[in-house]
Amino acid sequence: MPGPVRFTVGFSLALVAAVLLGQVSCTIGRPLGKSGVWTAGPKPAAKPAAVSPDAAKPAAPAAGAVASRPEAPPPSATSETRKPEPSAPAPSAAAATGVLEVSVQSAILLALENDEDLVVQKLRPEVRRAAELEALAPFDPVFFGRVGWERQNGEMLRGTGTQNHFITETWVERVGVREFFPTGTEISVDALTRISDQSLTRQLVESRLGLTVTQALLRGFGPEVNLAAIREAKLDTLASEYDLRGSALGLVADVERAYWDHVRFVQEVEVLRQTVALAEAFVKNLEERIKLQTAPQMDLAAAQAELALRRQDLIDAESSRDKSLVRLRRLLSLPGADAWTREMRLVDKPVVQDVELDGVESHVQLAMRMRPEINAAKLGIQRGDLEVVKTRNGLLPKLDFFLTVGKSGYADSFGNAWKNIGGDEHDVLVGVSADYPAGNHLARGRYQRAVLTRRVAQEAVKNLETIVQEDVRIAFLEVKRAREQVTASAITRKLDEEKLRVEMEKLQMGRVTPFQVARAHRDLTKSRLAEVQAAVDYQKALAHLYWAEGSLLERRGVSAPGRDPPKAQTASR
Repeated sequence: MPGPVRFTVGFSLALVAAVLLGQVSCTIGRPLGKSGVWTAGPKPAAKPAAVSPDAAKPAAPAAGAVASRPEAPPPSATSETRKPEPSAPAPSAAAATGVLEVSVQSAILLALENDEDLVVQKLRPEVRRAAELEALAPFDPVFFGRVGWERQNGEMLRGTGTQNHFITETWVERVGVREFFPTGTEISVDALTRISDQSLTRQLVESRLGLTVTQALLRGFGPEVNLAAIREAKLDTLASEYDLRGSALGLVADVERAYWDHVRFVQEVEVLRQTVALAEAFVKNLEERIKLQTAPQMDLAAAQAELALRRQDLIDAESSRDKSLVRLRRLLSLPGADAWTREMRLVDKPVVQDVELDGVESHVQLAMRMRPEINAAKLGIQRGDLEVVKTRNGLLPKLDFFLTVGKSGYADSFGNAWKNIGGDEHDVLVGVSADYPAGNHLARGRYQRAVLTRRVAQEAVKNLETIVQEDVRIAFLEVKRAREQVTASAITRKLDEEKLRVEMEKLQMGRVTPFQVARAHRDLTKSRLAEVQAAVDYQKALAHLYWAEGSLLERRGVSAPGRDPPKAQTASR
């Protein structure tokens, strides 16, 4: 703001000079300096040709991670797409003294690092990944063993008709392994030793090697149904990654919006303070002219009313500035006891760069591929498909084929029993088992519910795609409107400056009243505020368009999982 103006005969020229010195810092063209993604950088590239959806994919980040290291931007719908500059480290918030200087990029990094909700979201993919391990459990080989001792004390009736008392002691040892396979097959191999010692006979040792195979023929047959639980667990993990990406995307958008809102209110306060100073100087000059009887007393009321109105506007602007800072502090979640009180200065200004946008259809296609809400909804369809597979299989009767074969050896000692296992002693059991509940209401109900749930998921995707189409198209139009407003508001401000200059000259010649000068001053204030808002609205509109198409994280150098749409599930384990 300029220094105090001494009103003499050259009052109008001093006033115009003060107005020009207070011009808002909003220029059109390439900015200078290096203060984050909104300022320095290479000149915009030429408008790219149609971009393949699979072009320029960055390396996939570690699951569940939200990194701040810049990566290659996504396939772009605008010429602003380029490799971002290496981001400056976030300013330290731990220092007890000093002003915290924050750029847009560092504000984003601070928020991603400190946001408590995002910390929770980062853990959820790991929790879901643990559930994947649980889903693999049915296919783990199971080793089993059993050791037992039995004693029987009773009477035995012999062929001679005599009844003899006997005592039998038996040791049983059994070990084996069984495994269930995705085909619906269960195989079990076991080894058994039974040692029987009876008081009426000699000791008998039995050794046996056995193999049991059970194969589901209808219900539970095939990998499609038996691997469904594993695929569902993987879908849940991927869904949590899309949720994480959605949270990070929303947080970055909120931070940018809050940052530029605060910048706007800070600049509005500067403009209004200059306006109040000029209005005070005008009233003071008018009072001096009234004392010299070169201006009528009646002109003073209009000038004082205009000053009072400007002070009201300044009070509101200062309040909005302070409130916007509180909102920004909350989003940054700065650590330390002085998080809410430490002085903060925003270093980025709303410098307007011309961004040549591709057609709106390019942005829509990018959104259909990158919006996490749509990708998560598509997972709902895949999950519905798996439920239909499982419940449709449940409609079938349970029909299992089983086969048990064994080779045995007998002797009076442990070692000889295992040596004799190659003899003719063996056993075979083969057959089928079946069961089917009358009516099968439980399975039928589950199947109908699964079919309807999948239909709901399909309709939800269509609805989301329509909503995203609306988001992108409106955001695209808003960018165009905001850019045109930047140019229009700059022209209006220049014309209002000239109008005020002319009105001041007319006032010196006595051809207009102070009321007309005040009106011209009010128009200039409005146009200066409009120019500030237009520049900020343009920055916010671009950020909102990038959010709507799902590319905001990549454009800000933030790597997060869930960038690509879900792929079709394979039949592999």
